[in-house]
Amino acid sequence: MKAGFLKYQAQTSPYPLALEISHAKGSYIFDTNNKSYLDFVAGVSACTLGHSHPKVVNAIKNQADKYLHVMVYGEYAQQPAVELCKFIATHLPDPLESTYLVNSGTEAIEGALKLARRVTGRSQIIAAHNAYHGNTMGSLSLMDFEERKAPFRPLLPDISHITFNYEPHFKHITSKTAAVIVETIQGGAGFIEPKVNYLAKLKAKCEAVGALLILDEIQPGIGRTGKLFGFQNYNVIPDIVVTGKGLGGGLPIGAFTASKAHMDLLQDSPKLGHITTFGGNPLIAASALATLQEVVTSDLMAEALKKEQLIKKHLKHPLITEIRGRGLMLAAITTSAEVTNQVILESQNQGLILFWLLFEPKAIRITPPLTISNEEIIKGCGIIIDLLNKISDTK
Repeated sequence: MKAGFLKYQAQTSPYPLALEISHAKGSYIFDTNNKSYLDFVAGVSACTLGHSHPKVVNAIKNQADKYLHVMVYGEYAQQPAVELCKFIATHLPDPLESTYLVNSGTEAIEGALKLARRVTGRSQIIAAHNAYHGNTMGSLSLMDFEERKAPFRPLLPDISHITFNYEPHFKHITSKTAAVIVETIQGGAGFIEPKVNYLAKLKAKCEAVGALLILDEIQPGIGRTGKLFGFQNYNVIPDIVVTGKGLGGGLPIGAFTASKAHMDLLQDSPKLGHITTFGGNPLIAASALATLQEVVTSDLMAEALKKEQLIKKHLKHPLITEIRGRGLMLAAITTSAEVTNQVILESQNQGLILFWLLFEPKAIRITPPLTISNEEIIKGCGIIIDLLNKISDTK
């Protein structure tokens, strides 16, 4: 399998981990030798309820018996998509009531950018330094990492950047600004939380000049921070909220939600202002709805905050300088990129899945399924501490 993977499947890096997967269940992934790996990454925050959660699997099976794709997005009323959008609206504050379903987080970002320009009639988009919103052309344009952007220029014009958590940069938000887009918690930058009232002040500035505030919830959303949506921790209501990753319960999805008055503008002038073939796919919508229902009706969100404290309790080591983030969106920051690389690579040999962050080379991603048990957390933290002890012993 590995040989075929490397030969026939396009790769994203020169050295993929290339773990040969047999199956996955709960908090564990199994390779083709039936070795188990405790999953502290959850498909990069995508597998909210772990692997093969019975309620998600049953929802998928039940829908598969009825119908799969039947028509491009927005033409037919399909119960899974309707119920999913209704559920999202019910659990978001006013005026966030209309959801457009797409296929991925980055596609949802593209739709949100188009909507902001359509609503305001303006072109300037302001993003944050060290932001990551995806890799399609519009989303890539929001990044300020020139090494990643240069090979693909020209990109989307009229993009500016401000520093996250730095209020003096609000002066750059003007009557020419269509929207400011930030991650509720910066992901690739190192799981950086907004300072007290930063997002509320950012929204106030946007309102003052007639710009929209877009919050990217692709990583913080769906219960991972102790609230269904991360922004609910920070006393702010965005004009557009973008979700993805964990919303699908392990299947590919993205969504952007706004007021109905704003979203209706995509229907005309021009018609088909945004369009997708597979957005709202019934199989994926059924999986997403089952995921949301379980997150909301269980104690998983409250438990995420308790599990955060358990992880912090068991991940104390001289080579860990801090643990950033909230709930089960955490990053252990080590003393060097070398230490982080050693831990992540060796952890796989020890039966633990860890991963990197995009822009912070000293960060160890810790984003397990919300369903992970306390015992599994303690086990995984123990493996990390053992690896750090071995690294300390060799210095």
